[in-house]
Amino acid sequence: MWDVPGQEALVKQLDRALREGRIPHAYLLVGPPQTGQTILAQNIAQAVNCLSEDDRPCHQCSQCLRIAAGKHADVTVIALGNKDGEGPRKEISIQEVRQLQQQASLMPYEGRWRVFIIDGAERMSEEAANALLKTLEEPPPQVLFLLLTSQEEGLLPTVRSRCQRLELRPVPHRLLVDTLVRERSLDPAQADRLARLAQGRPGWALAAAESPDLLAQRAADLEGLLALHTASLEQRFSYAAELASAFSRERESVKERLQLWLQWWRDVLLVAQGAEAYVHNADRVDDLKAHASRYSLGQAAAFARELLATLEALDANASPLLALEVLMLKLPRGKDG
Repeated sequence: MWDVPGQEALVKQLDRALREGRIPHAYLLVGPPQTGQTILAQNIAQAVNCLSEDDRPCHQCSQCLRIAAGKHADVTVIALGNKDGEGPRKEISIQEVRQLQQQASLMPYEGRWRVFIIDGAERMSEEAANALLKTLEEPPPQVLFLLLTSQEEGLLPTVRSRCQRLELRPVPHRLLVDTLVRERSLDPAQADRLARLAQGRPGWALAAAESPDLLAQRAADLEGLLALHTASLEQRFSYAAELASAFSRERESVKERLQLWLQWWRDVLLVAQGAEAYVHNADRVDDLKAHASRYSLGQAAAFARELLATLEALDANASPLLALEVLMLKLPRGKDG
């Protein structure tokens, strides 16, 4: 039983590979953040080690349960984040990949397969990626690599070419609503609101259903962004400096904030054209109407493009401060500005 709603095509592909015994040595799991990459990776690790003779993963055998609890000796996760009290890291290092290679040379200890999950694979250093490439070119037996990324263009083409690609897509709105009602016991109105805000990301929707703090932080971030629309240039540049400083520590958090702003301007465009039924920020329709009356369609569309360009520049390792200051200069002044 797979825990990835809305990914039926991938599930069929994986089920077929399991039945026919055609497990590749590496999968590349591609998709927007929080669309289920981490859960799918765990499910794959469970499936190749599952003791059930029928549907795999069964989520009931000792192998499935130990992997779910993070206690399986043959399943290793490498990810960015705090490590040994050192604080946030910017990249996955060559030392981590070398350690992985040493472990991969050993036979599985308690399961059928050794599984290595590299979460945020695009953040491997160049040396780490080249070292991993050598292992992918001559993979040890009974070893499976799962590379997770939301930016596959950040991976070496040679690494990508040696993995079987699995693309996770945003979950349809109706399916996400049903999932929230069923798994979190939300009423349909609450589920609809969260599904709209989630933009097809079940991970975010399920987390928001459990944590009011996540919604409160989102609201605070949005208010901070909207305040820039009437702020002075000095205030805008101060905010840009704050984001640029945070970017070195919390890269994804800053990008999430810019995505939130982009979502807002998308909604402004929809409201301006009478398509309120499709907005994400359905609880802020009055504010959206105010913005739609203040800015022209051309201004709204142009700034949405600037936000996209800024996100692309940040992904391409442009100077965060420069990219964000340019964005602040592009913020429209309004029809009468």
